[in-house]
Amino acid sequence: MFLEQGINPENKFWKYLLGSAFIIAASFVGQIPLTAAVFYKTFFEGKALPTTDSDFMKMFESNVTLFLVMTSFIFAFAGIYFVVKYIHNQTLLSITTSRPKVDWKRIWFSFFLWTFISLLSFSIVYLNDPEKFVLSFKLVPFLILVVLGIVLIPIQTSTEEYVFRGYLMQGFANLSRNRWFPLLMTSLVFGSMHWFNPEVVKMGNIVMIYYIGTGLFLGIITLMDEGMELALGFHAANNLVGALLVTSDWTVFQTHSIFRDLSEPSAGIDVILPVVVIYPILLFVFSKKYGWTNWKEKLTGNINIEEINQDHAKLNS
Repeated sequence: MFLEQGINPENKFWKYLLGSAFIIAASFVGQIPLTAAVFYKTFFEGKALPTTDSDFMKMFESNVTLFLVMTSFIFAFAGIYFVVKYIHNQTLLSITTSRPKVDWKRIWFSFFLWTFISLLSFSIVYLNDPEKFVLSFKLVPFLILVVLGIVLIPIQTSTEEYVFRGYLMQGFANLSRNRWFPLLMTSLVFGSMHWFNPEVVKMGNIVMIYYIGTGLFLGIITLMDEGMELALGFHAANNLVGALLVTSDWTVFQTHSIFRDLSEPSAGIDVILPVVVIYPILLFVFSKKYGWTNWKEKLTGNINIEEINQDHAKLNS
């Protein structure tokens, strides 16, 4: 069982606090190239020192910015590997899935399913109001974006999934010894990490419904499927398609995408629809394909610590 793989008498919650601090520190180390580039622009090229995230993002050509920002996720992922192996004495597989090996078919199914839905949704919006968008396609910058995106964006999304649906999900399970608390806490923390995104500033706090709801959806499919392969595929598709297909001046990333959204941002049905309609449909599709049952126990039940301790005792005897 996925959560149970992280339950161990030696796996105290303070280790997860220590591990989280180490992962954050590794991420900050990964930001050194970006910081160095900013100081170079400031002191050697006379650029104004940026004071906001938006200023940072606009200081460089967008592909360069993407590369510099994504570097921190490479270091963070290395931090996850170190923490899991040397602080918790676990394998990376143990915070990925309860299966004997990673099920790549699950990852690809989730990836292509969400890619299809994302493209279909954009097509409907575009055909309904094409004046909101302008074609901004430039072949060479776009091809560079494709290469950078395919390599770096899955690292970014996988890092986030390993932190929230893997590492912290098991960490909160160690603390609470049940399933609902890890699901709730990882969703809230995941959502709060997006609090300072430009989208929230532009559209208001109501957009947090989308971020927290997305975290809840990813947590549910991880617990129901006893592994985070589906979450890995979904998250990668969501960010990669978004980066390649459409960008705007008010999103966290501006990329050399195919289209640029010219509309003024507003929080409406597009914020609520995925959480209350599309995600439940996806849950239904996944549940039918993978035969999910016993929803209440898997999402809210207690974890049998005595049984886990007996299993550990047998392994150590």
